[in-house]
Amino acid sequence: MWELRSVSFWRAISAEFLASLVYVFFGLGASLHWAPGPLNVLQVSLAFGLALATLVQTLGHVSGAHANPAVTFAFLLGAQVSLLRAVCYVAAQLLGAVAGAAVLYGVTPPAVRGNLALNMLHPGVSTSQATVVEIIVTLQFVLCVFASYDERRDGRLGSVALAVGFSLTLGHLFGMYCTGAGMNPARSFAPAILTRNFTNHWVYWVGPIIGGALAVFLYDFLLFPRPKGVSERLSILRGDRPSAPEGPGEALSGDPVELKTQAL
Repeated sequence: MWELRSVSFWRAISAEFLASLVYVFFGLGASLHWAPGPLNVLQVSLAFGLALATLVQTLGHVSGAHANPAVTFAFLLGAQVSLLRAVCYVAAQLLGAVAGAAVLYGVTPPAVRGNLALNMLHPGVSTSQATVVEIIVTLQFVLCVFASYDERRDGRLGSVALAVGFSLTLGHLFGMYCTGAGMNPARSFAPAILTRNFTNHWVYWVGPIIGGALAVFLYDFLLFPRPKGVSERLSILRGDRPSAPEGPGEALSGDPVELKTQAL
């Protein structure tokens, strides 16, 4: 439990709260019907993607800017964060998402806010079909996150923030037509709890969680395995205190992987 006494730990928790708040506020805000006519899918997709890209650039070095329980769960399965950190991250993400949706609710007229861009299945799409769609769109997104954040890649080209943002945009460009593109349980949870509408809500938890789990299995165990033994993985999951840094001002070697990534 040494992490609870770490200042960087609480900074990371605060960053996840802020990231989810901002992500939900701008993403849902762009998804509301401000003008008559059909919703512009490209506009909504870019809003979510650019919001996440901005957050990765701004907070990636603080917490990893997960802003998504499915991403945090994937990092937990990959033994890149401790169980304690993962639980606190998810709690902060859910609270931040609800706070962001609440702020949006307060600053939008009743005629505009509607159901706060609640995720809903497209007519004719079954829950099983919707779950598969959520699995696939989240899988490609989390796979991109793992590949972009991987500190083992030498000479990484391009922008990590933009890569992650465009991957999220890609998922929305298709997912919007089927499920409203959840891809993030916190994003789906926030409007559901404020509107008290949990119809088919489980789809937006089960799909992204399974998609994230498949992504970490593909990347960390098949495509680009991490040479970690069972004892090392268990030590990380338990949150065992890492060895002290060798020199002054150096980071502890046991800091979670996402804190070491360059979101540039």
